[in-house]
Amino acid sequence: MKKSVLILCTGNSCRSQMAEGFLRSFDSSLEVCSAGTKPAASVHPLAVKVMHEEWIDISKNMPKNVDAFLDRPFDYVITVCAGANESCPVFIGNVEHRLHIGFDDPAEAEGTQEEVLAVFRRVRNEINQRFRKFYNENLNAK
Repeated sequence: MKKSVLILCTGNSCRSQMAEGFLRSFDSSLEVCSAGTKPAASVHPLAVKVMHEEWIDISKNMPKNVDAFLDRPFDYVITVCAGANESCPVFIGNVEHRLHIGFDDPAEAEGTQEEVLAVFRRVRNEINQRFRKFYNENLNAK
């Protein structure tokens, strides 16, 4: 049976979008969605850029409000930032497993363009590593 995963963040513009992109790249049979408690207007351009470096295109994604998913059941709801983790109980939908896999918010990085880009790459790599581990341990049933 097809497994479903909802990834929650505050703005749904960086971390949750990258995590969604990686999970989709690991297994196209998964139903993967991401959403935010306070969705941004668009996906962060540097999130799009660093994912493109991994051959994953999230440029057509749009931030979505978590309310749009309340009537859908999910096997997993995963929060990726402290803000969403604190407000996650608002997600009253049918969820089998709730997990928190937190990451720094790269959108808050400061410095030169290269320094900010380095933070986006570091967070992208952490998301890749931790979501690959989650996938292998929970979704890639042999």
